[in-house]
Amino acid sequence: MNDWPLEACYNCINMTRREFLCQLRIWLLTVGLSNFVKPLQAIGDSLPSQPVSMPTRPLGRTGFKATLFALGGEGILRTHRRWTEAIPVIQKALELGVNYFDTAPAYAQSQDYYGAVLKEHRKRIFLASKTHDRSREGSLRLLEDSLKRLKTDHLDLWQLHDLRTQQDLNQIFAGGGALEALEAARTQKLVRFLGITGHYDPAILLEAIRRYPFDTVLCPVNAGDRRFLSFIDMVLPQAQAKGLGIIGMKVTGRNALLTGLGQGPLSMRDALYYALSQTVSTVIVGCRTLDEVEENVHLARAFTALTPQALGRIEAAALNRAELANSFKEGGHRL
Repeated sequence: MNDWPLEACYNCINMTRREFLCQLRIWLLTVGLSNFVKPLQAIGDSLPSQPVSMPTRPLGRTGFKATLFALGGEGILRTHRRWTEAIPVIQKALELGVNYFDTAPAYAQSQDYYGAVLKEHRKRIFLASKTHDRSREGSLRLLEDSLKRLKTDHLDLWQLHDLRTQQDLNQIFAGGGALEALEAARTQKLVRFLGITGHYDPAILLEAIRRYPFDTVLCPVNAGDRRFLSFIDMVLPQAQAKGLGIIGMKVTGRNALLTGLGQGPLSMRDALYYALSQTVSTVIVGCRTLDEVEENVHLARAFTALTPQALGRIEAAALNRAELANSFKEGGHRL
């Protein structure tokens, strides 16, 4: 093998890491070792310095403008030890301009996957996680672990996860409850904004935002939602009136509405555009493959709001699958 050029060694002293890898790649090509170049790239190193543009909307009063499509912490990310599949999904989302990333302690190794990629891109993305613990101390322990696994010193958004019952609210708002953890973390600058999530009963989310000035709400927004316990009709108007950032989830009804995946009536375009035509700031979608990331980004870039007539046609098409697509709601399994 040829020796590494002496002048290159001298120049490396003043090179950035990216410049060094570029020069190394050129040299390796000259000696016929191009097959060894790819493993030398660090996670995320090949990403562009400026992300590709995608339409954005204000995330309520936070001042952040979120891309219409945000990467959810489920899909391939809600797994264990699937690094070779999960990491490229996050990288692809970054490469294509996604700037909002959602996760939670309950999502298997999702936080670990994100931590492996997002550290070097932290300033350009909005990172959201959650606490499912209802106590102050338990939530703070979860936050400490989340920050460690995500390899960051703060979250942009910390949310009370999966609010379902009045008992949840009583525990959270009581002395020593999780709300105290959220406020303490914000005071210590470990988190910037506070939010709630829920998919069980819209009345619980309404009561939560009545009691406290949260910054965001994450809830289901799909074409079958109006069949019963509608978050679109009950939560979205109140959240918008209060200036909350509204994050849509379960836009495909856990795939029950999709043609192919769930033998449903809708394309991904129908499902995504229906949700984006509501008063949401962004929608999070868990992706299993690079193709799914690319499809969602392509759709978000091409999005135009649907007419009331088009929305009505999609709702009508989804009606026969609406109950299955929203079986996560209170009483849904009994319908």
